[in-house]
Amino acid sequence: MSQRQVLQVFEQYQKARTQFVQMVAELATRPQNIETLQNAGVMSLLRPLLLDVVPTIQQTAALALGRLANYNDDLAEAVVKGDILPQLVYSLAEQNRFYKKAAAFVLRAVAKHSPQLAQAIVDCGALDTLVICLEDFDPGVKEAAAWALGYIARHNSELSQAVVDAGAVPLLVLCIQEPEIALKRIAASDLSDISKHSPELAQTVVDAGAIAHLAQMILNPDAKLKRQVLSALSQIAKHSVDLAEMVVEAEIFPVVLTCLKDKDEYVKKNASTLIREIAKHTPELSQLIVNAGGVAAVIDCIGSCKGNIRLPGIMMLGYVAAHSENLAMAVIISKGVPQLSVCLSEEPEDHIKAATAWALAQIGRHTPEHARAVAVTNILPVLLSLYMSPESSEDLQVKSKKAIKSILQKCTYLPALEPFLYDAPPNILKHVVGQFSKVLPHDSKARRLFVTSGGLKKVQEIKAEPGSLLQEYINSINNCYPEEIVRYYSPGYSDTLLQRVDSYQPLTN
Repeated sequence: MSQRQVLQVFEQYQKARTQFVQMVAELATRPQNIETLQNAGVMSLLRPLLLDVVPTIQQTAALALGRLANYNDDLAEAVVKGDILPQLVYSLAEQNRFYKKAAAFVLRAVAKHSPQLAQAIVDCGALDTLVICLEDFDPGVKEAAAWALGYIARHNSELSQAVVDAGAVPLLVLCIQEPEIALKRIAASDLSDISKHSPELAQTVVDAGAIAHLAQMILNPDAKLKRQVLSALSQIAKHSVDLAEMVVEAEIFPVVLTCLKDKDEYVKKNASTLIREIAKHTPELSQLIVNAGGVAAVIDCIGSCKGNIRLPGIMMLGYVAAHSENLAMAVIISKGVPQLSVCLSEEPEDHIKAATAWALAQIGRHTPEHARAVAVTNILPVLLSLYMSPESSEDLQVKSKKAIKSILQKCTYLPALEPFLYDAPPNILKHVVGQFSKVLPHDSKARRLFVTSGGLKKVQEIKAEPGSLLQEYINSINNCYPEEIVRYYSPGYSDTLLQRVDSYQPLTN
């Protein structure tokens, strides 16, 4: 047998291995093939190919593994149980950039499924190697490593802390300054995932100087990058007054308000979320947002979108209004109430309606003037129907009831209250009658209107427990009128009159 024939055997074997990994990698892109590949024992066949002498076979084997592990946690579990991780981590430090990208992709695909699988990656020492990859000269390697670190960090604070302890944060801050957009995006996303878990982790990100660099990218033309930047700033600002103030000091106002008009829905949502997370902390931060034109901008934004994109803006208005009378008045003056009433009527989702009801309660609960601003939009009957509806979620019923009570207890605008005399259940009727009993003694015009509109007649028909608060309110209302008027409108009075007619003996000459 000649030398050439001997070498041909090896060449054919190499060709077969190459063809095998390429086909598996290709088949793994289609979901319908995954189960068949799994049943055919593909994992154990790919494992030795990770150590193949031919670099392209190694890389393609890693790529195929990553695609398989990406599909479900069973396959990701198989990567862990098959002792493949230590091999990948070793190769990640030693091999060329193509292999590094493929190996990092496998780690990312495994980590994404659960905290337990992400922990398995930490336990095999991958973090140190991934962090070294963040310093690689090749932006693709940095990006692949950043993806894997992000999928580990997003699960919980312990895994995030492990990523921080491995020294990732300062390098991620350097990555957001790189020219490649894809690398900027994933680095900003990682900083968001690390910051979200606790004030301490957010502080680590702040200490690395992230805020200033993130703030500079708010006006970047790339929508996906803006989403991540706004998300990262939100996750930092949400934890405490100090962190929110640091974000504000990076001069994000008024530039962040331009994002509320962005074409990308998620840029709008994340900008609203950032403003909400700042507004919720203190009246001073809310006032700063009002002064920058933030309330009017958020109201416009709510009007220009639908569904969950609206939710952070709705909540932001509630947080601002909750702080003080003046801030609630700022929401009213900016025409926030009509916009919220539109949301309450338009939105099909109960959780959005519940947030809207809560926000309206925060606006209307301060003074009679605030309550009137809410009541004139005819929102109270809508809240009542949501509270009474058996189809409403428990949370929506609770929020609607609280909103009705807090607005009613301040409302002196009687035309808005009167329909409640006819429709409200007893637990809300008590508050309605209570408001009439406060207003009628001091307003002669309202007293007359209350009679002619049928209100007084309706009050006489209410059956109240003797000595109850409701009975006291009814007595207060009745004391505003001459006794014969009250008698005239009491149930059964017409029968009494008829009896008198029956028993009356006319005088005859």
